Amino acid sequence: MTIKTLLTASAVVLVTATSSFASCQWGKAETASMSCAEGTVYDAETQSCKTLSG
Repeated sequence: MTIKTLLTASAVVLVTATSSFASCQWGKAETASMSCAEGTVYDAETQSCKTLSG
């Protein structure tokens, strides 16, 4: 193999691995799980737990 072929192949592998890792990590910040205390419910508008009335 020539040095150009080896460097090109290494670059392709590096870019593929980096993009795969980035796509796996990207969605983790956008999704969250939250649980509210008993007697409360999650309000998406205010992004907090609200007491149930009734």
